[in-house]
Amino acid sequence: MTPSIRIGYMLGDGIGPEIVPVAREIVDAALAASGAAPLEWVDLPMGLPAIEEFGSPMPPSTVEALETTEGWVLGPFDNGSYPASWKAKGERVPGATLRKHFDLYANIRPSRNREGVASIKPDVDLVFVRENTEGFYPDRNMFFGNGEFKPTDDVALLVGVFTRPAIHRIAVRAFEMAMSRRKHVTAVHKSNVMPTVFGMFLEECRKVAADFPEVVFDDVLFDAAAAYLVRNPQRFDVIVTENLFGDTLSDLAGEIVGALGLSAALNASDTHAMAQAAHGSAPDIAGLGIANPVGMILSAAMLVEWLGQKHSDETLTRAARLIDEAVDAALARGVQTGDLGGSATTRQFTEAVLAELSAPGGQR
Repeated sequence: MTPSIRIGYMLGDGIGPEIVPVAREIVDAALAASGAAPLEWVDLPMGLPAIEEFGSPMPPSTVEALETTEGWVLGPFDNGSYPASWKAKGERVPGATLRKHFDLYANIRPSRNREGVASIKPDVDLVFVRENTEGFYPDRNMFFGNGEFKPTDDVALLVGVFTRPAIHRIAVRAFEMAMSRRKHVTAVHKSNVMPTVFGMFLEECRKVAADFPEVVFDDVLFDAAAAYLVRNPQRFDVIVTENLFGDTLSDLAGEIVGALGLSAALNASDTHAMAQAAHGSAPDIAGLGIANPVGMILSAAMLVEWLGQKHSDETLTRAARLIDEAVDAALARGVQTGDLGGSATTRQFTEAVLAELSAPGGQR
């Protein structure tokens, strides 16, 4: 059994204070059920409350504290509601700050059908491996500052950054993941109109593919990938792509299998990992107790699984599996929140998952 591991814990904005505690509660229950050591949770300020107290949604003291942890759970942030005084600083949003500072280069976003949940397409089981530090997102591709700027009031420019080392390591992560799945990697790109940057992206993916002869490799244009996800998502196993493309297509895939509220995500480097659900802060339903916590719960489970792999600890790996199975069982029994067509509250869904974890099957 691995000794106690320090994990950061940040509630965030909007529905964050409702769904992040749920994820923590369920992780604790799963760890107990699997015989794993409890995690040491480190509560830290983030988001609008942190702006009010420290002047920043991601205070330096929070980043420093995270240096002493192996991973953390990050609630959603609502930077649209942040004051103009903060926006004028040009500071990165909380998630981007942490991705950049800790070099969380791999954003892993799985999408699959879950029993009992109405889906647009059946038999979907795929995962996006999204490069998380460069590409077309300007808040994380500069050494400092922002890659979006205006030389005049009438001209706006965006700098996209692609480097061989970053492409190579995300491709390696994708092929390694494919080896434990169906051994198929698809690179999504736009080399027909951006041949320099995406030509290099494809070159590096093909180099890595040569080191994994057991894995089938192909490539698809970004717009074609969107069409295939709607028409024939079953063709995909592991999709490796650039930052903006991966964000867009993974949201589409989440809706195809039920709703974005189901979408989990893990941001990882070789030393740290951040659980952060793919959805936003949903301020329109904040405080109503009806938010879907599945994405946050499953993101936390991905973090537990990552910790299990890092420490070669089967009890942690088992705890992650128990969470996934308990969520599946609750959904299959029809305990679903409003975004999935059900009537369950956040608390009712939580209790259903906890009941599954405490049932005899939850002890396996």
